[in-house]
Amino acid sequence: MIRNKVALISSIVILIICMYLYFPFPYNVMLEAHSTFMSFPIRNQDGYILLGIIGSILFIIAMILLVIGMKKYHFRTIVIVVIVYAILPKLLIAMYQETLASGITAISYDGKGKCNFENVRADLLNGECNFVLHNRSNEAVSFELEFLDSHFMEDEVRMESLMNLASPYKITIEANSTKPIHLKELLELSDVPKHIDSGTSFNIHFKLIDGETTRTL
Repeated sequence: MIRNKVALISSIVILIICMYLYFPFPYNVMLEAHSTFMSFPIRNQDGYILLGIIGSILFIIAMILLVIGMKKYHFRTIVIVVIVYAILPKLLIAMYQETLASGITAISYDGKGKCNFENVRADLLNGECNFVLHNRSNEAVSFELEFLDSHFMEDEVRMESLMNLASPYKITIEANSTKPIHLKELLELSDVPKHIDSGTSFNIHFKLIDGETTRTL
């Protein structure tokens, strides 16, 4: 089944290097990416990302070496490796958060949060956000939460970050528990030069703040 051990081992080593380059913890750089390949950000708001391009090339080389190293079942093996490569970081992060992590490093988010903004009158919006956070540690975790605008918003128009006008949001999540977060605010925007008039945002992102420690989810 194995045709070339050197090629197969080289493929595994390169895949480990690729995963290490952009391991999505504690901060996931993919959040800022406009173009991606596998786990690599290719382009963001500042242009092309050299390290992401290099990682993508290394990943392709690893796949070629994998084919060279196997006698048969090439397509099946590549599909399995790609699936494992995509799933493994999430499993490793969950294992770490449930065993060694503490504070905000133990907080996970499924990325499915939603914010809705409705116009009340000129420069006055109803803002409402819903999302779920999970504390995977054995201790209660407290932090402040700050909303972040999508990197796809043009001309620095504010949307999700408008909720910060009513901050601070101080949140505590008990040990080993999930907590649905529901925030509803009346937002006065007369002093905000660039903002939306209404709209809905999905897959929202925010920053967790605990003293000098921060995490972006």
